[in-house]
Amino acid sequence: MYNRGVMHRIATNVLFAATLLAQVPSQIPSDLKFEVASLKPSEKENQGFAGIRPALGGQRYEAANCPITLMIQVAYRIKADQIVGAPGWLETDRFDMEALAAKPSSADELHVMLMNMLADRLQLKFHHEQRDMQRYALTVDKGGPKLTSHEADNGGDTWIDVAEAPFLHMKMKATSTPMDYLAFRLSQLMDRPVVNLTNLSGGYDFHLDYTRELPLGFPTNGKINGEEPDTSGPTVFAAVKQQLGLELKAGKGPVEVIVIDHVEKPSAN
Repeated sequence: MYNRGVMHRIATNVLFAATLLAQVPSQIPSDLKFEVASLKPSEKENQGFAGIRPALGGQRYEAANCPITLMIQVAYRIKADQIVGAPGWLETDRFDMEALAAKPSSADELHVMLMNMLADRLQLKFHHEQRDMQRYALTVDKGGPKLTSHEADNGGDTWIDVAEAPFLHMKMKATSTPMDYLAFRLSQLMDRPVVNLTNLSGGYDFHLDYTRELPLGFPTNGKINGEEPDTSGPTVFAAVKQQLGLELKAGKGPVEVIVIDHVEKPSAN
């Protein structure tokens, strides 16, 4: 029998990062930094949950039992297989992080501070490349998009809530969300990167409800807390088409990757 709590942690590891920057800026302000930041080897290594998120209140960013690869994924809106040339310790070594901003800040500002902290503490240097790889292309369906246009007020944050209730049944609620950000969040829920090819600009409100597949290795006739999992409901592919007027097409094509040029293991502090 599978424990639902364990399965949920497996499914939502990366989604511990909640409301973050909708798009990575082309020019990252180098002077936007945490006032205090601690990054040290985790004492909770191999104890299950790994995650990173901005804390409530808009002044702290925290990570627990977190590999550096996950921090880079969250910082630069990519999947693990879009990180090229990383030494093994980036994936295997786990770290805890506590970072404090000088004042309450927006999620966007905290996110830029995370980028700058990685650059400063790891001496991280990289470049971008386009590489052909398996991907999902997010396009507009022939019937047109079914989205409500909604620009963020006064440059406010965009948001996508993701919940799983019951097991396998995913619910996404988006506010003022650009298509690039939707593509990123879908990437974290799927087996390959999602590339935004919709040519839709601006932010949108929408709901997306779908049923994900059973995890790999889930036993035949397996149960969650004594009950067989409910697999009814549309797949993500059907839901994106029916509910959003978009389409996810599997195939091979150019995907942006980060190629690590230099990185140093952080010293304990």
